[in-house]
Amino acid sequence: MVLEHIFPEDWLEQKGRYAFILGIIYSIVGLLLASILFPSDPALVAVALTSMLLLPEMYKIFAIEERKESIEKKITFGELWKDDIEVVRIYVFLFLGIILVYSLGTILLPSLQSNNLFREQLEIRLGQGFAGNAVSIGEFTSDLFFSLLSNNFLVLIACFIMALLTGDGAIFLITWNASVWGTIFGLTARSAAEFAGQHPLYLFLLIMLIVFPHMMLEAISYFLAAISGSVISKDVLLEEFASERFFEVFSFNLYLLFVALVFLVLGAAVETWVLDNVGIYHQIIQASSTALGI
Repeated sequence: MVLEHIFPEDWLEQKGRYAFILGIIYSIVGLLLASILFPSDPALVAVALTSMLLLPEMYKIFAIEERKESIEKKITFGELWKDDIEVVRIYVFLFLGIILVYSLGTILLPSLQSNNLFREQLEIRLGQGFAGNAVSIGEFTSDLFFSLLSNNFLVLIACFIMALLTGDGAIFLITWNASVWGTIFGLTARSAAEFAGQHPLYLFLLIMLIVFPHMMLEAISYFLAAISGSVISKDVLLEEFASERFFEVFSFNLYLLFVALVFLVLGAAVETWVLDNVGIYHQIIQASSTALGI
């Protein structure tokens, strides 16, 4: 693919913050192409196109990690963890770039256009579809924690299985979740601002400030699951079966999946606390729900 050779092989790994710009650019390109080629239903197509644009870069990143591990005489958990942290950092910046594009698109575009462009993502706001919970609406019940955890656990397992089966396929689910969260945050800010007579960008920044801790804990759990599945899919199969290196790589990535589960539980716990204790967030959600007639 041409895109795979536009940038130096290790440019994202050396300067992960550029992934933020890449996430913005590829999201915009995906949305523009989808709206032109599939104007009647561009939402999922835009996510698919953005994922396709990101795949060459993600492939290069995992290829670099594979080469590093292949030349190491002794694999240690410390070295593997250090390498994976760099990949997580890249995922984080890509993720934030995608969220920003979808949030601002929902806020700034006319309602009719954004409702069509982000149709599938907006259905999640109404309780339909498949995505992690970055914002919740409705009643704040005592079993909220388990409700959040069970839904997010399904997304984590899906990321792991997609990565395990396809190597890099989890990028689609990660891009999808970023698009959903960005759209929901933008819609919540815009509708609450219309109801309360405030500026939507102010409410968007306030929402991001409140949700950022649990949003990133949850997102990192998905990234770790995707990395675990990708490495097992590629590296373990390249090692001699039942060799010492085989068991070292395999056991580390099972450990990485366990760490992902820990982040997931922490994210659900923090989100539950926020929803139960941060009154202004509750007010924003209620204002948004009232404005949308939910």
